[in-house]
Amino acid sequence: MPPLPVRDGLGPARLRLDGSAGRSAATGGELVNVRDELQSRFGIGAKVLAGEVLCPDGTVVTATTTLPAGSHVYFYRDLAAETPVPFDIPVPYRDDDIVVVDKPHFLATMPRGGHVAQTALVRLRRELDLPELSPAHRLDRLTAGVLLFTARRAVRGRYQMLFAHGAVRKTYLARSAGESRVALPATVCSRIVKRRGQLQAVEEPGEPNAETYVETLGDGGYRLSPHTGRTHQLRVHMASIGLPILGDSLYPEVIDVAPDDFSQPLHLLAHRLQFDDPLSGEHREFVSRRTL
Repeated sequence: MPPLPVRDGLGPARLRLDGSAGRSAATGGELVNVRDELQSRFGIGAKVLAGEVLCPDGTVVTATTTLPAGSHVYFYRDLAAETPVPFDIPVPYRDDDIVVVDKPHFLATMPRGGHVAQTALVRLRRELDLPELSPAHRLDRLTAGVLLFTARRAVRGRYQMLFAHGAVRKTYLARSAGESRVALPATVCSRIVKRRGQLQAVEEPGEPNAETYVETLGDGGYRLSPHTGRTHQLRVHMASIGLPILGDSLYPEVIDVAPDDFSQPLHLLAHRLQFDDPLSGEHREFVSRRTL
């Protein structure tokens, strides 16, 4: 466990010392001066001088602390200003173990990149006073709908494994103005790869790792049942068969959208979530109250 608790909804940053700066010459380069490396890489050496950086065992890092390259240190990051996401997060169900929310569009599930405080995880930790709250799975920032969190660290793994093992039935609703290039209903299979630093996930030749069952509901509406959970899977598969989802700023083409523009939501909704509870054995079913 980190040596620092969750503070104001956000856990401490965990940094790996890579030895690219601050090596101790007296030890033949085997040790790293923590302050020097933090200052060289991130300009935050002052956090060490202020006693705000800790070793995994809780020891406070000082100006002379040296650690082996590859070691980790912890500290609270300074948050940049973020554009507030002006939508509430309804909580249709909550007990001692889980919290189910109806996530709005434009709100990331958990901190990543420039989205930190304005994420469902941090906002809910603050609003519900649940510092151990953790997502059992994720929804894209632009996707709305049913999202499951665990309320206690002790049960986190049991629920996360449900999703990892494909033991959760997920149903999405989507809208498109396109025309399908395949007869529906159909199962769409492909190999989807999302590379770090690239906005779009891409389909590549090779063994399929993504599968989606697509049904038409008429009038531009579709029901999507993913059997796997690749990043952007539904958006990629719909675009690949001629049915790009309305409001999609990434597929098939990247469209630049201002961070404070909430006028065109993605018409994709995590509508229903079904599973057998790993603790009680009870069949659980949660349905979003949102519409497209």
